[in-house]
Amino acid sequence: MKISISRSTVLTAIVVAVLIAAMPFAVMEFFERGELYLLSQRFIDDMVARLHGPARLRFILQPMAAIILGVRDGVKDARASNPPFLWGLIFHRGRRLGLARSAMLSVRDLLAVAILLDLAVQFLIFRMVHPGAALILGPVLIALPYASSRALTNRVVRWRREHLRTSEAH
Repeated sequence: MKISISRSTVLTAIVVAVLIAAMPFAVMEFFERGELYLLSQRFIDDMVARLHGPARLRFILQPMAAIILGVRDGVKDARASNPPFLWGLIFHRGRRLGLARSAMLSVRDLLAVAILLDLAVQFLIFRMVHPGAALILGPVLIALPYASSRALTNRVVRWRREHLRTSEAH
């Protein structure tokens, strides 16, 4: 019997293991300092430090990769006559699950890498790992560019298709 384990499964397991391993240190810091890191001024200061630190290129590369995936999926949505991504998630209850599932399948590896990269950057810059911050920053760098580019691409492709139809009819 051969067991097949996908790259995504391994990557997800690594992310979960690292987050679980970092949790006791975050809890210990909470009790020592008496403040929740995500709600502190240090979190904001650390976010600014990440922009100037050794891994600032990821603030360009990760969103760019998410935009590329969003464009690819937006074209697929337009060809399948699906509504624009964000519109479909909000207003089309019947398509919501399918749209969310396709988004997760597209960005899950990129999302896992974003979280791992944020954890590594935190350790390199601050010598401390805050799992909550990685769970916020990683997905934000991926989700916003992906969702907006997917929706915009769908609209552009549909507009172009309609524009070509009307120009051919005349």
